[in-house]
Amino acid sequence: MELRETPTAETGMLIRRPVAEVFEAIVDPSVTTKFWFTHSSGRLDEGKTVQWEWRMYGVSTKVEVSEIVPNEKLVMQWSEPPTTVVWTFTEMPGDATFLEVRNFGFAGSGDEQVKQAVESTGGFSLVLAGAKAWLEKGVALGLIGDRHPKGVASE
Repeated sequence: MELRETPTAETGMLIRRPVAEVFEAIVDPSVTTKFWFTHSSGRLDEGKTVQWEWRMYGVSTKVEVSEIVPNEKLVMQWSEPPTTVVWTFTEMPGDATFLEVRNFGFAGSGDEQVKQAVESTGGFSLVLAGAKAWLEKGVALGLIGDRHPKGVASE
């Protein structure tokens, strides 16, 4: 089977917080660790490379930031082999933000690329839900850590 279109993970969420606050929640690891990864070597800045860790899983990834437009857009490459993640922040009425994430550039066969895009969509959906809960209500839901609990086999 030949793919005619490159698989892309896409998801979005309305977060009822000002765009500057939502943007900071993604670039500032002191906030992002409340709902996504457990440790980071630093803040996301254009041209900078940082390391993110999920210690509950014993995994980490290098994150390279290729573009930042404050409060509007963040483009990064991560994973191995690298894929591109584009975060788009849209200011909405009532001090709200629509945060969209697109992840693309998956490697492998067509079926492997589709599987990675589906998994990435699910993962980023949990990240956005966790960000919403943290930023709107101050609640850390633990979604990422609970996604693959010990003792549950994954395919």
